[in-house]
Amino acid sequence: MTAGEPAGLQVAGLRQRLGARVLLDGVDVRVGPGESVAVTGRGGSGPGGSATSALLHCILGLVTPDAGSVRAGGRELTGLTAQQRAEARRRHMGTVFAYDELLPDLTPVENVALPVLLDGGEHRDAYRRAAALLSELGVPQEETPAGLLSGADRRRTALARALITGPAVLLADEPTAGLDPPDSEAVAEALFAAPRERGCALLVVTHDPSVAARAGRTLWLEAGVLTDDVAGVGA
Repeated sequence: MTAGEPAGLQVAGLRQRLGARVLLDGVDVRVGPGESVAVTGRGGSGPGGSATSALLHCILGLVTPDAGSVRAGGRELTGLTAQQRAEARRRHMGTVFAYDELLPDLTPVENVALPVLLDGGEHRDAYRRAAALLSELGVPQEETPAGLLSGADRRRTALARALITGPAVLLADEPTAGLDPPDSEAVAEALFAAPRERGCALLVVTHDPSVAARAGRTLWLEAGVLTDDVAGVGA
């Protein structure tokens, strides 16, 4: 990123159709460094997938939007090749998926160190940084396979994995799905601490009102249009 370029996340005029269905209809959203935004909508995915999933997939470059642009950490992602998009995701984004997608046979430290190692990082440094992040997030350091961790510890391990590369943009897709209320509260607390403490931009997709309420702004996505949730329609 060169001097004067915006950091954080900028999405402009994003449009995406699935057959006759409009998933995104000119979506604009900006999340600056240190800010958090929650996007919510009607429950259920609907036929062919949800608009919120389409938004995340377009931001991540997993699908190509029909129109619009995405910029993360000062890097324009629209129009890049698949390889360039993958590189941009590694360097500028961290993602916590609805179901953590950890490698179950690896320990938490091994899971968290993996993005650094895949990017050519030094083994000892990657493991040291992974252990420090897990300790900070309260995940046990035993040599337990990730598949045997509690749901909350798995989700916090996934958060540590997303944070280890120091991303400019942190994305979370239903980060508390399937957790009981106390675990959901603990995971949400750790997630929303990230922009405050690390200066990243956080965009969370959630149908949980208690999670959305933690964000600095809450937006409502319906019929492909993203609006301020000023009336609490997502509650």
